[in-house]
Amino acid sequence: MGYVLDLRQTVGSRPLIVVGAAALVVQTGQLLLVKRRDNGLWGLPAGSKELNESLATTAQRELREETGLIGHQPKLLGVVSGTHMQYQYPNGDQIDSVTATYALQAIGEPQASDETSEVRLFDWQQLPAALTPITKHILNELELSDLKA
Repeated sequence: MGYVLDLRQTVGSRPLIVVGAAALVVQTGQLLLVKRRDNGLWGLPAGSKELNESLATTAQRELREETGLIGHQPKLLGVVSGTHMQYQYPNGDQIDSVTATYALQAIGEPQASDETSEVRLFDWQQLPAALTPITKHILNELELSDLKA
């Protein structure tokens, strides 16, 4: 069981400040997104940091768990937090997320997982309308013009 899930046993679904990381993978000018099983929305591969884990390692682990891809050469793009990073999961759990976003090079063949129903590359101009609120905010907050080329 993960650190946040352990905390949930004590605090229930009350808001938790959660530190995590998101993986931003761009291949041939397209952005990799995953379709989440819990809410059916598209988002960046992302998740909460575990104890004794660096944020760069969190981004790499989440990319592997959600897509099967191996990420390397993590480059910190920025840290996003604030009121737009608050979210309530379908099960009622609430978070106030502080998310470090890393650009990663990825190798392997993408595949869905227990957490994701689909993994796909999207053109920047044709991102799905059904993005998670946190993904929308991250993409709006970060200066990503270098990655879109």
